[in-house]
Amino acid sequence: MAYVARPSDFHAAQPLPAVRPVPRRRGVWRTLIEAVTASHRRQTQQEIDRFVARRGRFTDSIEREIGERMMRGDWGERF
Repeated sequence: MAYVARPSDFHAAQPLPAVRPVPRRRGVWRTLIEAVTASHRRQTQQEIDRFVARRGRFTDSIEREIGERMMRGDWGERF
């Protein structure tokens, strides 16, 4: 008959020292990309707010049109 050792059967000969997590700094590129992404989100939200303000109430058809324009990238001066 075979014996399978359980994880509880093993123990360290010496207790492991406490490891202090080293705080990771964000890189320059990560910071730059996040800033550009945040700017793009703010700009898109402002354009959506202007679009809804011109059209009136926020209905299903307006929501669908916003989704279509976002997918196409069609937020030009045509509003």
